Amino acid sequence: MSVKTFPEVKKMLGFGCMRLPMDGDKIDIEQFKKMVDVFMANGFNYFDTAHIYHDGESEKAIREAVSSRYPRESFILTDKLTTNCFNKQEDIRPLFKQQLKDSGVDYFDFYLMHSQDAAIYEKFRRCNAYETALEMQKEGKFRHFGISFHDKAEVLEQILKDYPQIEAVQIQFNYLDYGDPAVDSKRVYEVCEKYGKAVIVMEPVKGGNLVNLPEKAQGILDSLNSGMSNASYAIRFAASFPNMFMVLSGMSDLAQINDNMSYMKDFKPLDEKEMQAVNDVRKAFSEINLIPCTACHYCTSGCPMNISIPELFSCYNHKVNFHDWNQGYYYSQITRDGGKPSECIECGQCEGICPQHLEIIRLLKDVSGEFEKK
Repeated sequence: MSVKTFPEVKKMLGFGCMRLPMDGDKIDIEQFKKMVDVFMANGFNYFDTAHIYHDGESEKAIREAVSSRYPRESFILTDKLTTNCFNKQEDIRPLFKQQLKDSGVDYFDFYLMHSQDAAIYEKFRRCNAYETALEMQKEGKFRHFGISFHDKAEVLEQILKDYPQIEAVQIQFNYLDYGDPAVDSKRVYEVCEKYGKAVIVMEPVKGGNLVNLPEKAQGILDSLNSGMSNASYAIRFAASFPNMFMVLSGMSDLAQINDNMSYMKDFKPLDEKEMQAVNDVRKAFSEINLIPCTACHYCTSGCPMNISIPELFSCYNHKVNFHDWNQGYYYSQITRDGGKPSECIECGQCEGICPQHLEIIRLLKDVSGEFEKK
């Protein structure tokens, strides 16, 4: 089945605005402007945001760094309808209007039904969210309709059957998750192929887990002697599949953006030797037991105990699997003002929104057991 193309999208690397540069607890707008300028000057033009990113500040940062400084037709902007931002159909249009205002634009290029899984999809159906969005598309409020997706292939197939109007599907796709039955990214991608949907890749480096590799895995990539970064293999792996039209990278500094552009400006798929290397890295990862958190922070925005779940999972991974002695210090800094894993009240809101479907309550007990030992 032929796949729709989007000629207005200039290159395959997109600027994911979920992990922007920070100055303390605020987005570093001046640094972000510099990154945007370099990105645009090199012919890239795709930006991805959502109302919940950076606790509601990502869209406003887009306005300050992009839409107020560049002609509207020069950049592509994707935004999303997120489940915890509305409770009924009547909430959707006012929210969308606020998103346009915060982003400083009068239309979006892509608008996605965010983080769809079986449970969230049922809420969207109940609230007529898809129908409302499609009405807004007809009114010219956005150009292309899509979804971002975190569930099994069968769920995606049902959604695509229900709504053939979907033009693009954003999926988690990286070489570590490829074939992992928990994430199901290989089969999800194959459903996109079956229905002829263009694919947007999120988490190509799995929240940084494919940048900072364990020793054995690092040795495999080092043996290629290419001089290329670990991120380059992960991003090029995702971009090497035929239905991919966009790979997002959550870039936090100029070094990351320059590295990503160096191999995506004139993209070349992984060759046979590189593909074998990433397969070997995947096998090396299978020998260790990591909490597969991507640090998206969806879980933290509604936590009543203000527990920094992704940061705590990172500390745990590094201490238990990589024997990093300094993680006790980082743990004490993260929990200095409260938010210890042992303070979890097991309300379950975090598990309800986690795209990785992690058993967060149980895992927090593991973290507590490791760091709060007498």
